[in-house]
Amino acid sequence: MTKHIVFVYNADSGMFNTLTDIAHKVFSPQTYECNLCAISHSYLTERSEWKEYIEGLGVECEFLHRDEFLKKYNSDEKKFPVIFELVDDELKLQLSAEKINSCKSMDDLKSAINEFL
Repeated sequence: MTKHIVFVYNADSGMFNTLTDIAHKVFSPQTYECNLCAISHSYLTERSEWKEYIEGLGVECEFLHRDEFLKKYNSDEKKFPVIFELVDDELKLQLSAEKINSCKSMDDLKSAINEFL
């Protein structure tokens, strides 16, 4: 069975939301609400270390904003960011918002992901 990992950011999709997120990261990074994004992305792009890590996992990865995830998976999840594994069309929570938000570095996040893989 092929593993399928679903990463969900604590941010909504769309140009306005993207610009708002960038401004928030620049002007008030300590209160930015998506640690998954803060760790994996710079202000404008995905960090190369993160991209290489994801490509090297050898599993299918899907990245969604909160609103996209809720629409696609009809989930009742309330706290974001989160990481799920999709198993037989059912979502299995692998990393909660609390766990992701406790990560202080990319190495912490990668270690947490490697634990469930």
